[in-house]
Amino acid sequence: MAAYSLTLTIGTAALPAGAATPVKIVALGDSLTAGLGLPAKDGFVPRLQAALAAAGVAVALVNAGVSGDTAADGLARLDWSVPAGTDAVILELGANDMLRGLKPEVTRAALDAILRRLTARHIAVLLCGMRAAPNLGAAYGQQFARIYPELAAKYGVPLYPFFLDGVATDLKLTQPDGMHPNAAGVGVIVERILPAVKELIARAAARRAS
Repeated sequence: MAAYSLTLTIGTAALPAGAATPVKIVALGDSLTAGLGLPAKDGFVPRLQAALAAAGVAVALVNAGVSGDTAADGLARLDWSVPAGTDAVILELGANDMLRGLKPEVTRAALDAILRRLTARHIAVLLCGMRAAPNLGAAYGQQFARIYPELAAKYGVPLYPFFLDGVATDLKLTQPDGMHPNAAGVGVIVERILPAVKELIARAAARRAS
């Protein structure tokens, strides 16, 4: 997750004639969102787009993942990464903070600021949690783990507890670095997070209609 790259892609599922403009979702994250080490078609955002299309859910999904980004980096580019007209954000940041051993309060402050600004803009958010590696110690892990549920509760946003659920530590589902998911791993992530994303889309659509 330390290499730096920027991927901005937009995909829109097919819409029937006369259908309303699809919900626009920005996936704001790091290399896990960007799809580091994978062919473009196998990254998280394209695979999620395909899964939504297969389910008949029309969205415009933008990949705003930057490999190597910390939560503070995401905050610094928030305004241009999440432009006007965005209906919802999948927020996946914090893994690089943990890998660099940044103080949990630094990560919390940056994520708090992102959520505060998105909430002020009336943008629906799905907050994706991350877990600390065991070698950082129990105290660090506990402090880090509390960030996500506590911020989700503070801002009233849904929480997907662990972005790498079902993939972390499984070498069959990760690339040789043992951290980034391979194509099969991305498939597991998409399958597990899909219900939460569908709920996010429904929430954003309802907000747009109100």
